[in-house]
Amino acid sequence: VFLFAPLLYVAAMLLYMGSISLDGVPRIISRPAPGSLYRSPQLYARLRPEMDADNATDALATVWRHAYKGGVWQPCISNNTYGLPEPNGYIYVEANGGLNQQRTSICNAVAVAGFLNATLVIPNFHYHSIWRDPSKFSDIYDQDHFVQRLKNDVRVVDKVPGFIMERFSNNLSNVYNFKIKAWSPIQYYKDVVLPKLIEERLIRISPFANRLSVDAPPAVQRLRCLANFEALKFSKPITALSDTLISRMREKSVENNGKYVAVHLRFEEDMVAFSCCVFDGGDEEKKELDEARERGWRGKFTRPGRVIRPGAIRMNGKCPLTPLEVGLMLRGMGFSNKTSIYLASGRIYKAEKNMAPLLEMFPLLQTKETLASDEELAPFKNFSSRMAAIDYSVCVHSEVFVTTQGGNFPHFLLGHRRYLYGGHSKTIKPDKRRLAILFDSPRIGWKSLKRQLLNMRSHSDAKGIQMKRANESVYTFPSPDCMCHPNKSERPKPIQAR
Repeated sequence: VFLFAPLLYVAAMLLYMGSISLDGVPRIISRPAPGSLYRSPQLYARLRPEMDADNATDALATVWRHAYKGGVWQPCISNNTYGLPEPNGYIYVEANGGLNQQRTSICNAVAVAGFLNATLVIPNFHYHSIWRDPSKFSDIYDQDHFVQRLKNDVRVVDKVPGFIMERFSNNLSNVYNFKIKAWSPIQYYKDVVLPKLIEERLIRISPFANRLSVDAPPAVQRLRCLANFEALKFSKPITALSDTLISRMREKSVENNGKYVAVHLRFEEDMVAFSCCVFDGGDEEKKELDEARERGWRGKFTRPGRVIRPGAIRMNGKCPLTPLEVGLMLRGMGFSNKTSIYLASGRIYKAEKNMAPLLEMFPLLQTKETLASDEELAPFKNFSSRMAAIDYSVCVHSEVFVTTQGGNFPHFLLGHRRYLYGGHSKTIKPDKRRLAILFDSPRIGWKSLKRQLLNMRSHSDAKGIQMKRANESVYTFPSPDCMCHPNKSERPKPIQAR
């Protein structure tokens, strides 16, 4: 009895539970976390009538309310007029990456060469499988201006002299190549690179992207600034077309006194795929982006143990803004449908579908392809870095620059605009975590959305006048604390071979 009684009891309970209907039992419904889903198309459809009726104000007239309060703006460059001592040797670097990653390499190479009292050979650009651009330095930048502007600070030559190359059988592969860790301190170059430079008279550093730490002595920061903001000018063909496009944008913005908004939109297929975010394309979108991830980053996203949480990515503000979301954001920030917009972008993912709502909200939108003729673009069309340089130039001179995803392109533009506009970046950098929640709100009204987006715009304006903080790149904050050595007596003693 004692052995079988518990079994009989359990059996009876199972029979009893099986006879009860579960229809009346409350069910626990799991709701997605706020901001984890892409619901912007539904929000746009619901708010569009109110948005279309709201064109009373134009943000271009009132966008910059905060004035620079740090005193008179001084750029991080002072000019030297003294001569250079005998150099310790030649430095040859190979820059990799896209346009602005290469730009970092060039500026860091100038800084290292100046610090080590070396002659810099015009950097060589790696051909990259993603950017697929075989352009050389002189195709993108004005090489003569670069050499001339640096002549009082760093010697620059277009090639290694023959008498030096003879020591290496006229073959650069025989030259000692330093494999330097990313973000190495400048002291490493003095302690490790300099002795070899003096011994060999020619060294090679490859690759050379981000091989110098952000933090550096003022003399090094000054050389970075000099290279980036003064010595690096785009080549004459790029500058000529860019000036033409800027002029055409101002003509199309006559109702706003020639002012226009530039938007850097990162919604190309590779960016969308790399983000691992989910949008509104269903199974077809998933299949396409899975294939794109495998093509570009074979095995990276499918390795064992890799867990991808699209909802968490969106909540953390890591998803690229869609064209629709950019339009919603700008209309909410007070930019009317009469605002002229210049869109800097590569090939938009599913452009016909995804660009339609942005064009509905901003019918005056332009790109380099719509502003320039096929004949004008032909010399640049198959060169991604030259096309990016055109976008960069038009964005620099806009009244407002809007960055949507981060990266090297807006990183450099933030600093360049600060340098040109007296310490003010004149940039809108949205809080994408906050945007994810706002665009996922099923009940938010247009007035409430607009109020919060206007506050976001104001916050971007306030941040645009901040000074350089610790560990900030001088490319983004070309601030006065980099000023140094305006005359010979204050210049640090150059490193010379004994």
